[in-house]
Amino acid sequence: MSDIDATVPCGQDYPEIRESVIKLCADFPAKYWRDLENQPPSGSYPTAFVQALTDAGYLAALIPEEYGGAGLPIRAGAVILETINTAGGSASACHAQMYTMGTILRHGSTEQKNEYLPKIAAGELRLQAFAITEPTTGSDTTQLKTRAEKDGNGYRINGQKVWISRAAHSDLMLLLARTTPPEQSKRRTDGISTFLIDMREAKGNGLEIRPIDAMVNHNTTEVFFDDLKIPATSLIGEEGKGFRYILDGMNAERCLVSSEAIGNGRYFVKKAVDYANERVVFDRPIGQNQGIQFPIASAYAQLEAADLMVQKATAMFDAGVPCGAEANIGKYLSGDAAWACAEACFTTFGGFAFAREYDVERKWRECRLSRNAPVAPNMIMNFIGQHVLGMPRSY
Repeated sequence: MSDIDATVPCGQDYPEIRESVIKLCADFPAKYWRDLENQPPSGSYPTAFVQALTDAGYLAALIPEEYGGAGLPIRAGAVILETINTAGGSASACHAQMYTMGTILRHGSTEQKNEYLPKIAAGELRLQAFAITEPTTGSDTTQLKTRAEKDGNGYRINGQKVWISRAAHSDLMLLLARTTPPEQSKRRTDGISTFLIDMREAKGNGLEIRPIDAMVNHNTTEVFFDDLKIPATSLIGEEGKGFRYILDGMNAERCLVSSEAIGNGRYFVKKAVDYANERVVFDRPIGQNQGIQFPIASAYAQLEAADLMVQKATAMFDAGVPCGAEANIGKYLSGDAAWACAEACFTTFGGFAFAREYDVERKWRECRLSRNAPVAPNMIMNFIGQHVLGMPRSY
């Protein structure tokens, strides 16, 4: 396994990518993101921004060159997403495509890879919808109730998914559904399959999407399946083994989403420091006061430590080394560190933090999500306790 280059400070690897992404983001300033939120429910999708990323090839960064992508390591993808958030944007509008395509790449058939990956790389198809969560199951994915039953030469799907971001702005959906009832499965994780749904054909033919009005602009939705017919070619890999395929991609998801949290933390630290140096109260800059200075310094220290763990996780992932512990710990630490940075920035701005024009409250709301999603802190503690420390299963 390649070690992290200790001579490169945190947040400074891949300087060419960082500089290029910063330039792209300059065309989408804070007002662009602020104005999107004035279009309920839950704001409007940043179509122009996502198209610019697509045109620049960033959303195809992790797709192998043979399929039209850049073939870069996951660390490069993490840097792209981190930089977007550092610049004040929101990488969550399009991050799913970076890790969902991995399921096709690692477990899809030759026909599926040849059919979809080049089109995703070229921007002809968008794979932004990842449908796992259900209203009644939450974190217990093995108990999902959405069913995919054999129907002639294909499947018929019935069920409901919730908190599915970007479903209304995606051409394809990665779906997890049960193909064998749990009582007929040897293990809880058996009998669950992964499907690639062509939403262009499905909408209005058994698939309905309803927006959820939420506190963050993630264009999240509920998705309903009512006798949706899909061809057998929609199945990815072997029937009944889909849960393992999804788990296989979750380390990539953890690494990438953690990098976004790091980016948010860097955004808040810079914003807090700049304001603390400029804002004068009682004839002195407020940054001179330890009550302002120390929380920012403490949050920055947390952020640097979290960034090192995220870099370790991405280095292990790229080296093909098992990295479940590191990816989960990175997710836990980055979420906490980013939130500490957000709180320090909010406190530094005081009452002005509530004013939309300063963009603190917008990013503050967005940052809070990183502590809960895409995996809850308690589930990470469960993983560490059981699989890393060897304690009994706690749930």
